Amino acid sequence: MMLDDLPPLREVLAEHGLMAKKSFGQHFLLDLNITRKIARLAQVGDGDTVIEVGPGPGGLTRALLETGARVIVVEKDERFRPLLDELAALAPNLTLVLGDALAVDEKALAGGPAHLVSNLPYNVGTPLLIKWLTGPWTPASLTLMFQKEVADRIVARPDSSAYGRLAVIAQATCQAQLVMDVPARAFTPPPKVDSAVVRLTPRADRPAPPRLDALQKLTAAAFGQRRKMLRASLKALGGEELILAAGLDPQVRAEVVDVDGFLRLADAWLARR
Repeated sequence: MMLDDLPPLREVLAEHGLMAKKSFGQHFLLDLNITRKIARLAQVGDGDTVIEVGPGPGGLTRALLETGARVIVVEKDERFRPLLDELAALAPNLTLVLGDALAVDEKALAGGPAHLVSNLPYNVGTPLLIKWLTGPWTPASLTLMFQKEVADRIVARPDSSAYGRLAVIAQATCQAQLVMDVPARAFTPPPKVDSAVVRLTPRADRPAPPRLDALQKLTAAAFGQRRKMLRASLKALGGEELILAAGLDPQVRAEVVDVDGFLRLADAWLARR
């Protein structure tokens, strides 16, 4: 299926009288050059299954369908059902699921390995990412658009202002790379901030569930009081004894501890239990 055979998205939106809903954090990406580039960055094609969250009018969906991949879209806003049904009638490789992505069982949806490719709604981007990084289902890859500030936090390095809990969890579970900047003017309506696409590839040495649970507890405590030394912020979880067991200095702050350091903390905490 070629996008050129379909009416322009602006015409489709006008025909259906649809506008972005602020309460859903919607900003439509209608530029086909950008959506096609995201599809290329996702490295998907024939034989692949892709899950897209928040397709809206289907701008990125069209580009993903062009790759030949099987595309499953999860949309919470029922206003877009007629548009997506029309697209599904032309594309047998498209499946529409109406529902909340935070509550969806991706493993059951995909029925096997699947890639995540989405321009995520701003208001649920981070909770969805945490779900996919720490939940029971592991995607084959994630190519996701976030607000630029959130994207920077995902790929941040230690001892930088953006480095925090999100960076540690993302980088402990995946190889994370910022692959594309997208200016606000590319969206309809334009948001107040720029966006960026992050590509995440699950690590072969992804932490086992108990280790990942420990990592989440420790990073929540450490970065919840990021201006305090570790011996203070982790006092309730083992304090100085725990920190020394992980080979770290109790007087440093969380923002200077790298991902391996937090994984050692998780191992030390599990060993104490």
